[in-house]
Amino acid sequence: MFTLGMRESYQACVTLPLLLASELEVLISCSYSGALPLRWSCVFEITSTALQLQHQPALSLCFNFLQQELNPQSCLDVVSFAEAYEIVQLLEVADDFVLRQFQKVACTSKFKDLPAKQLLKYLNSHSLCVSSELVVFKAVAAWIQAKPKKRFKLAKELMKTIHFSLMTFKEFREVQSLKMWSDHSLAELYESVLQDFCSSETAPQSQCRIYLPKESLVLIGGDQISEDLGSRSISRELWFGNSLRNHTGIKKALEWRKLGEMPEPARFSHEVAVLSGQLYIFGGKKYYGSGDTLNSVYRYDPVHSSWESLAEMQEKRCSFSVVVLDGKIYAIGGHCDPEHIHSVEQYCPTANSWSFTWPLDLPLSGHVAKVLQGKIFISGGRNSDIQCVAHMFLYYPETRSTYLANMTKPRAHHCMETLGECLYVAGGTTTDENMSIVDQLACEAYNPATDSWTAFTSLPLPHVGAGSAVLEDRFYVLGGYSQEDYSDTKMVHRYDPTTRRWENMGKMPGPNNDLRASVLCLPPHFRL
Repeated sequence: MFTLGMRESYQACVTLPLLLASELEVLISCSYSGALPLRWSCVFEITSTALQLQHQPALSLCFNFLQQELNPQSCLDVVSFAEAYEIVQLLEVADDFVLRQFQKVACTSKFKDLPAKQLLKYLNSHSLCVSSELVVFKAVAAWIQAKPKKRFKLAKELMKTIHFSLMTFKEFREVQSLKMWSDHSLAELYESVLQDFCSSETAPQSQCRIYLPKESLVLIGGDQISEDLGSRSISRELWFGNSLRNHTGIKKALEWRKLGEMPEPARFSHEVAVLSGQLYIFGGKKYYGSGDTLNSVYRYDPVHSSWESLAEMQEKRCSFSVVVLDGKIYAIGGHCDPEHIHSVEQYCPTANSWSFTWPLDLPLSGHVAKVLQGKIFISGGRNSDIQCVAHMFLYYPETRSTYLANMTKPRAHHCMETLGECLYVAGGTTTDENMSIVDQLACEAYNPATDSWTAFTSLPLPHVGAGSAVLEDRFYVLGGYSQEDYSDTKMVHRYDPTTRRWENMGKMPGPNNDLRASVLCLPPHFRL
């Protein structure tokens, strides 16, 4: 029989979660309005309550916060929380953050409280991103010294994860200077570490540290000169950077693998874009004559490794620029012998159609367009008089352009990429005091907040007509040639804004002039 007491108890059981849910709704509403934003001091408690109530709007808000606001101080707390509540997707995101930002995370106090099993999992991962073996050693040493009596017995197993043979003499002197080695229980381990450093016969797997980026650099098409300098050949090839190899000291290289070939014809001076995880290829030239400019468009699906022919551009274009904005693709300016082009057209993927938008103020080729803060910025290029220009301007598809501060010097056939809140410009050609076209090694960055340019470290080699991309907050410049002697630049250089220097990342895998580069997420079967 359902008694009054039973009914009251039942009502209490139902009412309490409803009240908690109501309070949670108020909290969520406040956080949306900005009156009480989510913050780290309360997010775990709110998420825990939302999980208990299975309150989906609150869970969505909390999970978005936990993933988007990750930082070196909070990521290990998120790892622990996700493990405790068995939230697989959140755990993957947090673990990935720890691995990609390992050096910063290792400097936090919470790192020293990591369980040994978890630390070993990170140290043995191919997703561990470190600049040198010294970074790994310092992290391990700090963890051991936090609780030496308990952790000295784990030192041998942890030190096996460090490739001491890849250290320079300067780096190893820092290893030797550690006071930890004065403990007699570590004498045998120290001898083993020293032997590892001095060994010239390291196992193949220890000759470099392999790092797998989440996404891959992809190189598309281009042309190159023959070994005897007698002829040039145009490529249909696609290559991708499978892994980054850290060798001794600062020596690094990309391991390249062939991804496949684009449909006929082979092309150079083309453009590429990535939208919804798929790679688009536009226009370019199929040979070196006056009637060889293309308007064809193809789309590559990396999941099914398939190509699809799309609607052609309304104008044939080479040496132009392409950007993606609000789900649409814009083909901007360019060249089609004998004319420079000022038209701009927009591609709609859902309708598979092109339509013209507002034209540029002047015909341009060899310029670069990039999107920053939801706006299209265009730098440099050549005008109808074949002269390099120093312009930087905002292009609005519905209205006229707005001109910004000029670059320090004119520039064309260069690279420009969005990095943080600035646009970084490198390579290409410029005009000297005699109005001759020469290589441009100087680099500069544009800050839209101040409408100003700031110089940064010059390139070590010319990169005219190079490919470029940003991968994990580094600016890659790939291939190209020298305008002054027409020699190929067969190297990849990477700019790290934290160290403010260019790094040599090894040689190009194939054609290296007027190729294009992009960043693409490839399915696991392409990777290691």
